[in-house]
Amino acid sequence: MDRQAAQAMRDGAELIHSAEAVQAAVDRVAQAVSERLADRYPLVLCVMTGGVVFCGQLLTRLNFPLDFDYLHATRYGAETQGGKISWRSAPWTPIKGRSVLVVDDILDEGITLAAVKNSLLRMGAAEVLTAVFADKDNGQVKPIRADFVGLSVPDRFVFGFGMDAGGAWRNLPAIYAMATTT
Repeated sequence: MDRQAAQAMRDGAELIHSAEAVQAAVDRVAQAVSERLADRYPLVLCVMTGGVVFCGQLLTRLNFPLDFDYLHATRYGAETQGGKISWRSAPWTPIKGRSVLVVDDILDEGITLAAVKNSLLRMGAAEVLTAVFADKDNGQVKPIRADFVGLSVPDRFVFGFGMDAGGAWRNLPAIYAMATTT
């Protein structure tokens, strides 16, 4: 996608959640995570690359000691529909016996996040909790339910706040949906 196509996509998109609503959601998730994990010394794992914006902002709101690392597992690449899971990087920090919080951008079908959680449990994590910024209301039964959710989004292709559209627009402070074609 070139700059002109990316700009046209953004110009035709529908605002789903404002920047203010996004920040309020991050505050709510941070409060809930703090209530659940403040008495532990958790390992926070950011799912790259979509989870980086949410995770970065969430971390600044957690006022307790924690370790941080990342992992990279994806089903999307440059596509808008998920395919086979691709493991690109496992966490470097030891997981055995740890409380782990996995932070991702969106819970769409839930296949990737469920696979990540199961893998971490097999690696010996004491518990694996999940935080997603957006939970897509797609009417499907998902193999996992996130422990912490920022906002619900409609069953459309959404972007902004870490979620991309053809590689662009992760940097938007609000959430948008691609224009629907009829």
